[in-house]
This record gives sequence, structure tokens and C-alpha cells, in this order.
Amino acid sequence: VTGVGVPQLTAIMDAVDGGDGSVPIIADGGIRYSGDIVKALAAGAESVMMGSMFAGTDEAPGESFLLEGRRFKTVRGMGSLSAMEEGSADRYFQENQGSQSKLVPEGIEARVPYKGPISDTIYQLVGGLRSGMGYCGAASLDELRSRAQFSRVTPGSLRESHPHDVTITREAPNYRM
Repeated sequence: VTGVGVPQLTAIMDAVDGGDGSVPIIADGGIRYSGDIVKALAAGAESVMMGSMFAGTDEAPGESFLLEGRRFKTVRGMGSLSAMEEGSADRYFQENQGSQSKLVPEGIEARVPYKGPISDTIYQLVGGLRSGMGYCGAASLDELRSRAQFSRVTPGSLRESHPHDVTITREAPNYRM
């Protein structure tokens, strides 16, 4: 909507480079897999926002529902139209629009696969973080940050790094396409 933004890894690195280390950096966005957490922490983030990753869990707001034999939950961002109608419009400087039809949403409402208890999701994320740190030879976040090496990845190489040319017959708990 706004045309303003920076890729998350770049934003983290820029914030780390521009700061004096006194303010912790929080990665806010772009976390889809446990490997994204590894990259964010390696780049200098102290923590990561996990809203989308936790959205389908039992503990997230909303009821689960069945659609074509699969269970889902509905999620919404704070910039979605319904959230703005319920009071978040002031976060986007739109609180005095006079009419809800004048709101300009900056987020969406969507359905996400149901994931069950949050503890199962956290277990998978921690396992992925542990593996990613291990591949870097890091036993601590400080070691991860000092050993990490980043390479620019093309869209083609990203596709190649994920399962391709196959039909997944059983979904893994820590990976969704």
C-alpha cells in the first residue's frame, strides 16, 4: 500500500550498524521458517516478532474452522480494515476520518492452517534454531553473530533450496509451502 519498506535482514543490519548497542533490535516481519529466526539473530536482532508463526495455534485469538476437510484459523494484522474499525486506526494516523469507508488499511485478514498447541510450534522453532546454530558452529548467540556469513540469494536459488519438482505427501510440522 505505502511503497515504503526494506527487506527484514537489511533492516536489522542497518539498525545494528546505526546504533551504539544500547537499544535491543527486534526483527519485525518476514519470519516464515525457523531458518529466518537464525538469520535475524545472526544479523544482530535480540528477538523476533512471531505473530504470523503463532497465528494458527490454539492460544491465538479466533476460532478454528473446517474448510474442504482442513482446519484453519482466521488472523488479522493491526493494519487490517476490521482492526482499524475496532480502534487501531490511530496507529496509522487515521483516527479522525469521519467515515469507516475512508480508512486505508495497511494490513490484511486471512486464514492460516491450524497448528494445534503453541508448545508444538515452539518446539519445532527451537529445534530449527538449534540446527541452524549448529551448522554455523555456534553454541551461543555471540558465536552465531561472529561466525555468520551472508550471501545474496536469487529467487531461482531460493526456489532451488526448498522442495521442488515433487508433490509433498505428508506435511512436516515445521515446514509449509
